[in-house]
Amino acid sequence: MEASSGEQVRHRLSRAGNRRMNHMLHIAATTQIRLDTSGRAYYRRKLAAGKTRMEAMRCLKRRISDAVYRQLLADARAAANGDAGADPGGHCGASRKSSAVDLPPLIDTSDQPLPGPATPTLQPPRQTRNALALRAS
Repeated sequence: MEASSGEQVRHRLSRAGNRRMNHMLHIAATTQIRLDTSGRAYYRRKLAAGKTRMEAMRCLKRRISDAVYRQLLADARAAANGDAGADPGGHCGASRKSSAVDLPPLIDTSDQPLPGPATPTLQPPRQTRNALALRAS
């Protein structure tokens, strides 16, 4: 979509699509820029080539999305070939069974509430001479 005004020529990208996926790609791109990764080097090359920060970020996000898509295709091909090590449902070799325990955790006697109010364990504060003199007057 064109959004030009005067000498400023802009082309707005469509905001249609999976917003959660776009957010995930944005977080991945900002993380790569912060850390010393190949993504940061790519981002800096785009900046050196004259791209704005937003355009360089968009290029990095596209590069990450291409890598994610290639991995999804590779996992789907491996699953179609009967390779049990790759499953599109998660990481390679991940089990679909939950490892969470069904029973609630046992409560130890020290975790149970006491039957009544606790007895005070603090000693009363000592009275100083000044406090005693104030009371006497």
